Parts: sequence; C-alpha cells; structure tokens
Amino acid sequence: MRDVLCLTEMIDAADQARRLADGITAADLEQNRQRRDALLWNFTVLGEAAARLSEETKVRFRTSSGSGPRGCETGSCTATGPMDVEILYSTATEQLSEFVADLRRVLAALTAEADDGAEGAQS
Repeated sequence: MRDVLCLTEMIDAADQARRLADGITAADLEQNRQRRDALLWNFTVLGEAAARLSEETKVRFRTSSGSGPRGCETGSCTATGPMDVEILYSTATEQLSEFVADLRRVLAALTAEADDGAEGAQS
C-alpha cells in the first residue's frame, strides 16, 4: 500500500513539473524564480517519494536504464546554477512524459494485484 501512495505522489509531482515547464523556455525558467522554485520542489517530492518505494518494487519494475529521470537517480534533486536550470527544464520537457507513463503502468500493476488479493481474502 505504501508503494501505491508513493507512486501516486510521484505521478502528481511529475505531472505538475511538466505543467510548470510547458509553454516556456529554459531562459524563461531561469528568469522566473517562483516557477523555477516550484519546479525544483516537484522534482524534490518526486525524488523523495522514489526513495520511499520498497526495494522489491524498485527491483521488479526497474527501467532498462536502471534509473528514473536524469537528476533524480539518487532520490533527491538539487539546482544551484544556470546549468542546473537547463537540466531541470530538459528533464521536465523531454523525459517526464515517458517516465510518468512507466509510473502509471507500475501503479496499475500494483493496484490490480492488491485488488486480486482483496478478492481472494473475501472468498
């Protein structure tokens, strides 16, 4: 159940990060501190939720690259300068769509298994 909650939190944070980067450029993001901070916050939430996933789920559903979006591999994301803003922006605009699709597949699989287990317990 904890993994389902973590995955839901990850999906929400990643979706919000994509929305924050939508329709702007990396230069726009560099100039808009409030938006940049919000984007960074969502990557931090994403990383922290990923770190709370069970080892079993991480191993079972590991991507072919063995990690999530660039910059969040260690479970936390940080930005300290212009180059980091470019990484945040490119990750949000180029990598999160596929990552969210993967997260949704994992969530669907875990939810289906939990539903099957609940049905079996009622029988």
